[in-house]
Amino acid sequence: MRRLLHGQDYLVIVLVVAFSVFSPSYCTNADANVSDVPNTRPAFVNVGAHFAFNSSIGRVAKTAIELAVNDVNNNENLLNGTKLVLTMVDSNNNAFMGTMKALELMEKDVVAIVGPQFSALAHIVSHIANELQIPLLSFSATDPTLTSSEYPYFIRMTHSDVSEMAAIADFVYSYGWKEVIAVYIDDDYGRNGISTLGNALVSVGAKITNKAAMAPGDGPSEMGNVLASLTSMDTRVFVVHMCSDAGLKLISAAKDIGMLSTGYVWIATDWLTSVLDSGLLEADDMNLLQGLISLRPHTPNSRQQSVLRQRWKSLRTANLLNVSLNAFGLYAYDSILMIAHSLNTYLNRGEKISFVKQCTLSSARGRKSELATLKVFEGGAQLRKIILQSHFNGIAGPVQLDKNGDLMGSTFEIINVAGTRFRRIGYWSNRTGLSITRPENTATISDDEYHIKPKLSDIIWPGESKITPRGCVRGKELVIGVPKKTGYQEFVKVNGSDQVKGFCSDVFIAAVKLLPYIRYRFKAYGTGDSTPNYDDLVEQVALQNFDAVVGDVAILTNRWKIVDFTQPYVESGLVVVVPVREIDSNGWAFLHPFTLEMWCTTAGFFLIVGVAVWILEHRSNQEFRGHPKQQVCNGLWFAFSTMFLKAGKTMSTLGRAVLIIWLFVVLIIKSSYTANLSATLAVQQLSPTIKGIHSLVRASSPIGYQTGSFVRNYLSKEFKIDKSRLVPLDSPERYARALTLGPNKGGVAAVVDELPYIHLFLSKHCGFRIVGGEFTKREWGFAFPKNSAFTADVSTAILSLSESGELQRIQDKSLKIDSCKTQTSQIDSNKFGLKIFWGLFLVTGIVCFIALLIFFCRMICLFCRNTHRDIENSKHCSHALSSSARFVKSFARFIDKREDGERKERLKRKRTEKKMDLEFEMCQPEPLGSLSQTFPVHDAISPL
Repeated sequence: MRRLLHGQDYLVIVLVVAFSVFSPSYCTNADANVSDVPNTRPAFVNVGAHFAFNSSIGRVAKTAIELAVNDVNNNENLLNGTKLVLTMVDSNNNAFMGTMKALELMEKDVVAIVGPQFSALAHIVSHIANELQIPLLSFSATDPTLTSSEYPYFIRMTHSDVSEMAAIADFVYSYGWKEVIAVYIDDDYGRNGISTLGNALVSVGAKITNKAAMAPGDGPSEMGNVLASLTSMDTRVFVVHMCSDAGLKLISAAKDIGMLSTGYVWIATDWLTSVLDSGLLEADDMNLLQGLISLRPHTPNSRQQSVLRQRWKSLRTANLLNVSLNAFGLYAYDSILMIAHSLNTYLNRGEKISFVKQCTLSSARGRKSELATLKVFEGGAQLRKIILQSHFNGIAGPVQLDKNGDLMGSTFEIINVAGTRFRRIGYWSNRTGLSITRPENTATISDDEYHIKPKLSDIIWPGESKITPRGCVRGKELVIGVPKKTGYQEFVKVNGSDQVKGFCSDVFIAAVKLLPYIRYRFKAYGTGDSTPNYDDLVEQVALQNFDAVVGDVAILTNRWKIVDFTQPYVESGLVVVVPVREIDSNGWAFLHPFTLEMWCTTAGFFLIVGVAVWILEHRSNQEFRGHPKQQVCNGLWFAFSTMFLKAGKTMSTLGRAVLIIWLFVVLIIKSSYTANLSATLAVQQLSPTIKGIHSLVRASSPIGYQTGSFVRNYLSKEFKIDKSRLVPLDSPERYARALTLGPNKGGVAAVVDELPYIHLFLSKHCGFRIVGGEFTKREWGFAFPKNSAFTADVSTAILSLSESGELQRIQDKSLKIDSCKTQTSQIDSNKFGLKIFWGLFLVTGIVCFIALLIFFCRMICLFCRNTHRDIENSKHCSHALSSSARFVKSFARFIDKREDGERKERLKRKRTEKKMDLEFEMCQPEPLGSLSQTFPVHDAISPL
């Protein structure tokens, strides 16, 4: 509804040139004709209104604005005696007349204008408002390109198309539609709105497939011709964004050519609800709108709104009005309240209402300019700032603007036209999205509850259908190729030519149920005598013989190059299966848990730790002293007794530290040994010749694989296995027979296949096991042609199945893996090697080294201290150090000494030294000072 009829770009150019050719200086001479108001509050303030009187929105806005001005003037507390003088002008749905009327309105010294109504006209008038500094408060211009950066004096008192198009995108997404056709009026309002819709749809994974632009003057016949060209399109979801008059013509044309029948979806922006709420439609018009969806700005109920609606109803009863109040009427009412509240703040600050002429507009080349009567509102910038900062509870709800000058808190009601009335089926807000709960009642509802509650009520669609339309009709039925297998039919089983069962087909059918617009039929590929080659099957999609392939198809690089795959629905990988054989236990089974390298390393560390503890304990521990043979035996006994977490008595701190670390290591090694030995003795042992893929490659035995699988080429290229060794097998029964016979009797030594097949095989055939691990990762998916629109849709549906748990339920139902359950577990036949425990041995070695380093440093210090008795001994020590052999012998004897004996000898030496020092002091002569007291000493005599 908010468009500009016959708008011309030259109007903008003329106005911009008129205001920008000259500098924007103001007149300051005596002839300036400046109207000043004294410091007291003015008795009157002029405000304007600019809209189309005869439009559906304009009829409601005219009465709402008049009631609002009357209420403001009757409220003495609002403006403290100042009255608003309202001047309204009619834009006549015409660009030229609308611009002229805006200039005429601004000549009346208005401080603010309610309007313009149309977005396209708002672009032009906003240029003038920027120059004259007059705020524009529009109650219906929703074009998102009307931004504060370009139009600072444009203030939006309604929602922006950004919010409305986001609501439409969420509505489209909630029903799984991926494509829409946009029908719009070809002006700024229509083009910018549809551009915003396109961005919103992309964010939810949808898109606009076609755009149908209607010229402003088009009638039903021209519109019908455009719509007729859209009937050949597959998309059946239409979004209509235009004015109410053109919108009704469009719906009428669509009705005539049968586009309002079952299967279609028509979504109208708020132009439709503005007409419905106004009560201007006849019964025949309501019949045209059956099944349509529209959005209406949500205005919370309040006492003030109830009073206004009651007054409105009284005016209609008295035949003073022929329209009903709608949301845009409430926005127009709040626009007047915004001006009044802001003016009151402006005047309370002592600001003046003053206008000044622009000197550059007073004359041009000596002639009187037609724009000379336009004046600049000197307080416009201050009033605009106050408006942006204002907030109050209006008729339409809380009124507060964001930094861009747009009304905050945009919410919508989803309306469905059914029968002779229209009904609300839900709400939309930025926080909750689609919901059946009023936005003002959602503050106490957690986010988790939104997922539990239904989003919308039931909808009556065009054709009075209650079944959700598919939204898209494809030109042809999809032909889905499926492999006609001879084995593992639990995954895919073809009965006849198009009857398909199995896990893979069940997943595809469940996914397509979430995409109701897809029609398909299955077609078998292969003769049924043997499993077809899957590479050839996938190639049929690239050759356009199939529209897709459904089956147990692995996603491989060579296949990815020619087709697109959906989101994987099964994780897979290649494994090796061998027959289980009993082997007789022997006397050396206890050595099985560890490798030879591990046994040798462990024994070596027992000796290393024993030697380290002996060195650390030898001087202080009596158990580590005695005859050399006895010391060796005690040391070995001490070292290996730690195997049982028991050890002899230790005296030194360093010895205890080493022992604690070693006992911890022994505990871990012992526990690992016990666990592995228990597993070895408790389960059947595998064939010793095949331990995994690498031992299988080294062997020369035949290898089985599933017929038609990629395994043959993979083993040949990646592992260089001769193709003569590879034996194709069709079914699980042939797997079991070939493995049982073995390579010497015409069978195979092992089978290499994907894990899902092997799980199913082992569940029904006992006596076989998986050896090694998965040596390559693969996934299964459905194949579609390159750049197919279905790939993303089916991928999204598979993710939905996975998240809801339905995918797992399908697997449990289709693939019953119960019997021989213990056989499916993989046995790791590898022994524990050094690579598992090397960290423990490293820590033990480091601790031993540090302890011995500290011990020897301490011994060297003690050795040198004991050898430095006096200066003579110091020289002797230097001489001893010069002889390495003598030093080593002395140091070895020192270390070999028992620490208790050394301590006694050190105490004895200290007592001897102390006695000698005492005797030396007693032999010293008396000091000279004491002799001088007995005999006088002359200066000439020197002391002896």
